[in-house]
Amino acid sequence: MTNNEGESPRITVIDYQAGNVRSVEKALEKSGALVKVSGTAADVKDSDAVVFPGQGSCDSSMVNLRNQGLDKVLVEWINSGKPFMGVCLGLQLLLEESDEGYERGLGVLRGRVEKLPPGQKVPHMGWNSVRFTTDHPVLQGVPQNSYFYFVHSYVAVPKDSSIIAGHTEYGRDFCSAVAFDNVVAVQFHPEKSGENGLNIYRNFVRFVKSSS
Repeated sequence: MTNNEGESPRITVIDYQAGNVRSVEKALEKSGALVKVSGTAADVKDSDAVVFPGQGSCDSSMVNLRNQGLDKVLVEWINSGKPFMGVCLGLQLLLEESDEGYERGLGVLRGRVEKLPPGQKVPHMGWNSVRFTTDHPVLQGVPQNSYFYFVHSYVAVPKDSSIIAGHTEYGRDFCSAVAFDNVVAVQFHPEKSGENGLNIYRNFVRFVKSSS
C-alpha cells in the first residue's frame, strides 16, 4: 500500500498482550497518523509503518508473537526496508536472546538482553537523560541529553555498536536507542516523556511519509 503525498500515514501498533498500546496509539494520532492497534498479519501488511511497543516479560511476549504468527511477519517487515519503531520491550525483543528467559528473540539484531547490574534500584523507573550519537531523521531536533521516562530491568546489548543511537547511565552505560536505515527502537517511553517524546513520534510520522 502506498500513500499519496500529504495523506496521513497508516501505522499499525502491534498488540501482542504486552501492554502499553493505548498510550502509544494516542501519541501517534496526536502526531498526525492514522493508527490501528492490531495483532493480525493482514493489518501489518496493509500499513505504511509498524510500531512495536511493549511492557512485560520476554518469554510470554515471544510466545504470544509466535502464536499470532507475528514473529516472521515482523522480521520480514524490517528486512523489507519499511519504517519500523520499537519501544521498550519492542527494542529488547529484536535481539537474539535475553537473560530474562529462555525464549529466543526475533534475532533481527545480533546480541543479548542483559539484566541491569546490582547496586541500583531495579527496575530503573523514572526520568533519565539520553546522549544521542546519530542524526537519524527520527531523532533529529531532539535536544542532546534530553530526559525521557524509563521503566525496565533489562537492557539491550547489540553486538554491532555502530547501530547504538543513544546512551544512558544507570549503574552502567547502556544502550537506550538504536537507529539504522528504516529502524529506530528506544528503551524509554516517548509517549510518557512529554514534548521531547512527542517530537520523536512526530519525526517518525514524517519519516514514514517521506518513505512512502
